[in-house]
Amino acid sequence: MKHKLIILGSGESGVGAAILGKKQGYDVFVSDGGTIKQAYKQELTDSGIEFEEGQHSKERILAANEVMKSPGIPEKNELVKMIRAKNIPVISEIELAYRFKGNSKIVAITGSNGKSTTTALTYQICKTAGLDCAMVGNIGISFAKQVAQDPKEVYVVEVSSFQLDDIKDFRADIAVLLNITEDHLDRYDYRFENYINSKFRVIENQTKEDYFIYCLDDEVITKKLPLLTIHTNPLPFSMKQEVKKGGYIKGDQMMLRIQEERVSMSIYDFALKGKHNNYNTMAAGIAAATLGIRKEKIREAVKNFHSLEHRMEFVAMVRGVEFINDSKATNVNSTWFALESMNKPTVLILGGTDKGNDYGLIADLVKEKVKAIVCMGVDNKKIIEAFKDIVPVIVETDSAKKAVNASFKMSQKGDVVLLSPACASFDLFKNYEDRGTQFKDAVKEL
Repeated sequence: MKHKLIILGSGESGVGAAILGKKQGYDVFVSDGGTIKQAYKQELTDSGIEFEEGQHSKERILAANEVMKSPGIPEKNELVKMIRAKNIPVISEIELAYRFKGNSKIVAITGSNGKSTTTALTYQICKTAGLDCAMVGNIGISFAKQVAQDPKEVYVVEVSSFQLDDIKDFRADIAVLLNITEDHLDRYDYRFENYINSKFRVIENQTKEDYFIYCLDDEVITKKLPLLTIHTNPLPFSMKQEVKKGGYIKGDQMMLRIQEERVSMSIYDFALKGKHNNYNTMAAGIAAATLGIRKEKIREAVKNFHSLEHRMEFVAMVRGVEFINDSKATNVNSTWFALESMNKPTVLILGGTDKGNDYGLIADLVKEKVKAIVCMGVDNKKIIEAFKDIVPVIVETDSAKKAVNASFKMSQKGDVVLLSPACASFDLFKNYEDRGTQFKDAVKEL
């Protein structure tokens, strides 16, 4: 009897898992309650994989040996409850990819903020050093699809808490935990502790051969660590104290100390600017040094790195007004980092699907730097309530085009218009990329 693998959800991770499962000889069936994108349908058809959309064949699903649940599907989903009640094992896509990755190494990067930037920078260093590597996970191609179609010696994986929720044996050779701030609480019964536990699962299967790179300046991480039994090699990084092993910044110098390798570099040479990016750069540098990459290659990559689309991305200067696309800021903390690096009067575009946001976290920065707020969402009450006594002008809009036009009207030469929504995008857009792209298109039309 073939192993029956049911895939719930047909996004990038679902389709990638289906392709890998099929390649490994599983009996694979993909079920999506919504519609499946044409490109993904084509991939499934080309691979000879059965699928359904707009419905779930419950009987067939509940006869599975194993279910791979897409990260977007919450536990409170009725079908997931039925699967759990029947004790059918539920795994995530990274678990399936891990099962078949062979002797390849995994660098798994997680945290509430800075994951994508750190993943991209780590990958850039690996590529610069000539490693046979791929960047996978939340940031692009599915990990499982990469394993199935083009296996590599090193996988740099951006990992979300949702993917970690359904691991069993997944083990990273190098685990990176950047920070933990309140995010996605709607998926964790509004209990911060549940979310913290989820993030720490990145090290639960690690052994004394592995490495754990983490931020020593993050109180949530340092409070949790003493409560855990850790079997891995800790490599902390800090901007507040020197560490014997790991990385730190003292004055304007970054120092990395891993085994025999010592790397020092001026932070003024970092391609990525801002305090939060100093942390991201240290984490990526330590991960690279742990892989045995020479310091010259680390320096070269860190100097020449280009930031990601939708993450503090310069769009254009229109009549002296600068437009920045930070659509990837889907939580309040990300917006805090964006505002922290602003040094011009700012018109801030906020709003979208609220995830239990506490806007008090950015109140001081808003007071100091923001001259006007443009809301871009279906329901903006919470934002208006939070800032009505701090910001003189708050305007409501319901599209990227209207938000850009309103922002431009309120700006003058020397100002910056910052799209850093602090919310998910699903009320008006397909995803944060779609939101960022519509923002950029509207700016180009000014």
